[in-house]
Amino acid sequence: MAQRKHLDDFLRGRIIGRLESGRTQLEVSEELGIAQSVISRLLQRFQDDGNVSRCYSTGRPRVTTPNDDRYLAVTAKRNRRSTASDLSRQLSLFSYRYDSFKADRVQTLRAHWSICS
Repeated sequence: MAQRKHLDDFLRGRIIGRLESGRTQLEVSEELGIAQSVISRLLQRFQDDGNVSRCYSTGRPRVTTPNDDRYLAVTAKRNRRSTASDLSRQLSLFSYRYDSFKADRVQTLRAHWSICS
């Protein structure tokens, strides 16, 4: 299996420069020893947003909100013997109640503002 390595910004710029000078993706991939699919994805990203830099991420995206995190911390401290499954179940109930409260509050505010205006 081929070893993966990230392309540095200079090499990405060289690839885009060669493609803009009229060379085909296949020619550029053969010259630089990079797979044609990598060249194609790089060109597509460049055409979409004009950027060839890598998007850095810090890992897995967040699922819980800061409000959920606070609720979990308080609940875990109150119920020291609760398991992760119990906390997850309580969080889903809390989120449902909180979301329904927010929806009710938004509807109430909209009704109030429609009467006032």
